[in-house]
Amino acid sequence: MIEEGSKSSKSMVEKRQLFMEMRAQNFDVIRLSTYRTACKLRFVQKRCNLHLVDVWNMIEAFRDNGLSTLDHNAEINVSRLETILSSIFYQLNKRLPTTHQINVEQSIGLLLNFIVATYDSEGHGKLTVFAMKSMLATMCGGKILDKLRYIFSQISDSNGVMVFAKFDQFLREVLKLPTAVFEGPSFGYTEHSVRTCFPQQKILLNTFLDVLMADPPPQYLVWLPLMHRLANVENVFHPVECSYCRSESMMGFRYRCQQCHGYQLCQSCFWRGHASGPHSNQHQMKEHSSWKSPAKKLSHAISKSLGCMPIGEPPHPVFPEAAERPQDLAHTTTLESPSRLDEEHRLIARYAARLAAEASNSTQCPPTDLSFNFDANKQQRQLIAELENKNREILQEIQRLRLEHEQASQPTPEKAQQNPTLLAELRLLRHRKDELERRMSALQESRRELMVQLESLMRLLKDEEQKQSAQTGSSPHSSPSHSASCTMPMPIRSTSAGSTPTHTPQDCLAGVGDDVLDAFSQGVPRNLRNDLLVAADSITNTMSSLVKELHSVDDGIEEEEENMRNGREKVSSLKHSGKRHSTPSF
Repeated sequence: MIEEGSKSSKSMVEKRQLFMEMRAQNFDVIRLSTYRTACKLRFVQKRCNLHLVDVWNMIEAFRDNGLSTLDHNAEINVSRLETILSSIFYQLNKRLPTTHQINVEQSIGLLLNFIVATYDSEGHGKLTVFAMKSMLATMCGGKILDKLRYIFSQISDSNGVMVFAKFDQFLREVLKLPTAVFEGPSFGYTEHSVRTCFPQQKILLNTFLDVLMADPPPQYLVWLPLMHRLANVENVFHPVECSYCRSESMMGFRYRCQQCHGYQLCQSCFWRGHASGPHSNQHQMKEHSSWKSPAKKLSHAISKSLGCMPIGEPPHPVFPEAAERPQDLAHTTTLESPSRLDEEHRLIARYAARLAAEASNSTQCPPTDLSFNFDANKQQRQLIAELENKNREILQEIQRLRLEHEQASQPTPEKAQQNPTLLAELRLLRHRKDELERRMSALQESRRELMVQLESLMRLLKDEEQKQSAQTGSSPHSSPSHSASCTMPMPIRSTSAGSTPTHTPQDCLAGVGDDVLDAFSQGVPRNLRNDLLVAADSITNTMSSLVKELHSVDDGIEEEEENMRNGREKVSSLKHSGKRHSTPSF
């Protein structure tokens, strides 16, 4: 009893394992039911390894297990369903490389429990053949076009016309998948679903594909193409920053707002309803499943404008309207018998004899059919060559337009050389620039010389003050007039200790400006304070001329006037400073 209880509890845990793992993914935070349903079913598909089984492999498994000869309403028990799933996954492991082998037992257990929970919720232990085919054909891998073609072969009659009752039965079975992942209220079955989807009386294959592959598809099956788009964009990379989470790249879908310029969201932020700034969740968003560089967009637009590519491609190829049921493969499921084997051997022998006869005839008679085929192949090769030449011309035109665009956006010196007026202006500006640089260098040199003169005057003034202080200290009865009439002190240059100075005051001012020479050219030196002020005024005039030259280059008149005012204030302060250092009785 204890062992039976442990087995039953283990079986319940295995049944709930897939649903517990799905709940752990937290898909319920996705606000849109369509994306939420597609994500949940995609998780079940990948967790059960159904995405590795193509729809053609699934059809082959149906044929190998004898399901193609059974009626759609026939029932199979759970043990036979387990046998069918075992054959599917063991054949899958044979096709996969050794490094990518799957856990077959785990995949069988998870998928078996999901099918039973979906189609045998009441616990009868049985389900119909049509329900199992519909579920596995919908949840397996492969292209949606191939899946829909197989489904149409199961719900159409011998004339290739859809039977509405069978399509209604298909809707009942396939809409149990959203209900199994707790999305039944959004995608539940209604009795009016068939007529709202197909108001026509006669539905052929192309009409069936047009309706189910339209954009948008029928509301109750909108999750089916979305699940395939999810599988196609799982590894798609978008080098774009998300406007909400600021992630520098996106994986999967990319959504661009049609009202807010440049506003883009990753699929996680869009699915959860995040918005920032002026963007609102009510704005229309466009879904992108790929990334195109600006260069590729330009070539695409040019090719489209030149008529080198169709403006609108059909969602699927057009198939013949005649009844076509290659997906059923019912003719290959008959039991092998000795008479059937003998018939196959006779057919093989007859085919081999016919091939031998055709080979012998081809060596004797001229091959008229071959010449016809050769002409047809030659025409095809010519057409291919013309298309390749046209493609090369288009690529060359695209390259030429791209180069012209780059040259137009980047000005080059060659363009300036082509314009004589612009070239003359450039020469004039260069000449003016060189002239101003030379003038500025000359003014800087003049300023340096004036500063040297000012420094010499300051030294002479200081020496005179020291000399007068010494004379005042030695003869206190000397008058100011006497001190003012004395000669300027000169540097002593002698070859012996008793020699007297032989140089005039002008020798001490060698290399000093004209204003200073004029100041000391008289027999009696002038007031040194006035000479210092004259030198300062000379410096001010020189700086003013420099400022005027700079005004001719730059239009900033106010800024330069401010500099001149600052210069005058500095000169004024220098004058006051000279007054402080000068003696009181010159």
